[in-house]
Amino acid sequence: MAKLSPIESEFATTEDAEAHDAWFRAKVEKAMASKEPGIPHNEVMAMAQAIIDKHKAN
Repeated sequence: MAKLSPIESEFATTEDAEAHDAWFRAKVEKAMASKEPGIPHNEVMAMAQAIIDKHKAN
């Protein structure tokens, strides 16, 4: 188990980094294979702005 420098990686070990990479790649592959309709850009931006505004208010 190789330790990683916080300057080089946000993960403590190479195993942690590899596990995250595998998880992320699986999520991306699942999303790309999905037959669900996409969300229009303006709707995503409105949702993101609502989250930002909510946190600014606190």
